[in-house]
Amino acid sequence: MKVTPTALPEVLLIEPTVYGDARGFFFESFSTERYEAAGVQGPFLQDNVSFSQRGVLRGLHLQNPSAQGKLVSALEGEVFDVAVDVRVGSPRFGRWVGETLSATNKRQLWVPPGFAHGFVVTSAQALFAYKCTEYYRPEAEVCIRWDDPRIGIGWPTRDVTLSAKDRAGVALDAVDPARLLPYG
Repeated sequence: MKVTPTALPEVLLIEPTVYGDARGFFFESFSTERYEAAGVQGPFLQDNVSFSQRGVLRGLHLQNPSAQGKLVSALEGEVFDVAVDVRVGSPRFGRWVGETLSATNKRQLWVPPGFAHGFVVTSAQALFAYKCTEYYRPEAEVCIRWDDPRIGIGWPTRDVTLSAKDRAGVALDAVDPARLLPYG
C-alpha cells in the first residue's frame, strides 16, 4: 500500500495495493499491523456505513470528549472528502484538505482525532464506510458549518442537501475551545 501525508501531515491518503484479473479484484482494506506501521493508530471500536444521493453533504463533524479517529472510504460511487485541523494551538488551525475517494480508486483517508470531517457525494449515489477509534457519543458531537468562510473549503458543488443537524452547524470561531482537542 502507498501512504501519502497530505498538506495536513497527520491526515494520510492511503492507496491499497489492488490485485485484479478477469474475475475482478482483491485488496486488503485494513490490517492492524500494517496500518499502525503507517501511522494509523487504533484501536478501532466502531464501523459505520452511510448511503447518500448526489449532493448530500455530511459534516463537518467531530467529538470531544471521546474524540474519534476515522479511516474512511467509498465502497460505491464517489465523494469529495474533507478534513479540517481544529486542534487548539495548531499552526494549521482552520486549514483543510480534500481528496476524491471512490469505489474505482479505492483510496482511503485517515482523519485523526482533533480534525473535523465531512464529505459531499459527487456521483449519482455513494456508499461510504467509516472505521472509528471511538464510539459515537451524540452528547460529545460538535458540528461546524460546511460553508464557514473562515475555513473556505473548495467544495466541488454548493448545491447541497443537508440534515437539520448540519444546517444548524456553527462557525469554527464560535466553538468553545474547550470543545476542541489541544495541539500536541
